[in-house]
Amino acid sequence: MKLKILSLLAMLAAGIGHASAEGELAIGTEGAYPPWSMADAAGNVTGFDADVGAMLCQKLEMKCRFVVQAFDGLIPALKAKRFDAIISGMSITEDRKKEIDFSVGYAELANMFVAPKGSDLAAITDYDTLLKSLAGKKVGVQAATTHAHFLEKNVPDADLKTYDTLDQMQIDLASGRIDTAFADVSALQDFLAKPDGKNFQLVDVKILSTVDPTLGEGIGVGIAKENTELKAKVDKALCELVADGSIGKSSEKWFKMDISRACK
Repeated sequence: MKLKILSLLAMLAAGIGHASAEGELAIGTEGAYPPWSMADAAGNVTGFDADVGAMLCQKLEMKCRFVVQAFDGLIPALKAKRFDAIISGMSITEDRKKEIDFSVGYAELANMFVAPKGSDLAAITDYDTLLKSLAGKKVGVQAATTHAHFLEKNVPDADLKTYDTLDQMQIDLASGRIDTAFADVSALQDFLAKPDGKNFQLVDVKILSTVDPTLGEGIGVGIAKENTELKAKVDKALCELVADGSIGKSSEKWFKMDISRACK
């Protein structure tokens, strides 16, 4: 049912006009990636991304309108002017920068694997050993993410299984159809907190974006290349929100840690 609801919302979003109303900032977000963004049946969005969007709109003195869109359709929809910006836990990568511009990075979170307790993978604590051990394993990852690109580049011998949403990936993980899954630590902690996650644990190897360019340069707001005026305003507002602790405070609420990234 959840997938059907989100698909319907995405179709409705596709029918929205090409320009936002004056004084309004239309923000594209996935709505199915807790605790970054969650959308209910009415299209109401909550989570860290929603907080960042609301704080940003307040700084810009604009009204926020969130548009729920499947993650792999966010960049095409932005380029088609269905909304003005993307706030959806999106990492800044070189490939994505060929398509759109990004704000300054304002957040960063470690990436990790999750595996069944007692498994060989669960006992690994070394990065190189972990990557070698993934050869031949069925590894789950959300499609069109930095996690997928990282595995495609660094673990070509893995049996990669891609999913449209985290929920789909977690169902296969819990049922044993995949051996492990790779995502940011917040998403995996969300899984471990559920009944389905009771027999799983994080693999004790934190993989930061500095390990490989495919993992990006932190989380940023996606903005159309021609919208230079909005980018300048968003950059200024985000740097102020990081500096005054607003983004850090929100991240502590949703992630139980400060994931804000200082402006460089």
